[in-house]
Amino acid sequence: MPNHQLNPNKWIDLYSDYLFNYTITRVRDRETAQDLVQDTFFAGLKSMKNFKGEASERTWLISILKRKIIDYYRKINSKKGQAEVRVNFNNDNDEEGSWLEKRVADPFDKTAEDSIENVELGAAIHACLSKLPEKQAEVFKMKTLLGYETEAICNELDITASNLWVIIHRARTALASCLEKNWL
Repeated sequence: MPNHQLNPNKWIDLYSDYLFNYTITRVRDRETAQDLVQDTFFAGLKSMKNFKGEASERTWLISILKRKIIDYYRKINSKKGQAEVRVNFNNDNDEEGSWLEKRVADPFDKTAEDSIENVELGAAIHACLSKLPEKQAEVFKMKTLLGYETEAICNELDITASNLWVIIHRARTALASCLEKNWL
């Protein structure tokens, strides 16, 4: 594998648009997306010594950005500050999403296999999401990926809170089943 070098003087020209577009689809707020990209560049500058050259510069910056997005959702979400993506494999307990966070390694300590596995998991999640009924997928994305409050989702989709939680439960169950068949 080639040993990539960092060139922070070109980051803004080369990667700012890509990182912004990646972020805006996940946070849906222009100012927040810009802040997260800026934070990513600062973190990259501070962490240059951790760059091992096993991935491209862009891949390395994306891994930092992903952590920034997760931190953003942890900060704005209630209670325990859970990860950006919450899929519950164990319907019997209340550890919503903890399985994912336990499996997400430090982005600065990745092997090529880890990077491939994360790409495959992301593709599997998106494929499984696309198999859900439209309303289930929409509610799931709004609540777990975009971090919308229950009340906001209910108002926007004109559903009750109990209906929302039934939809979320069904979506999680279907996603868990799909991921078990297609990825695990």
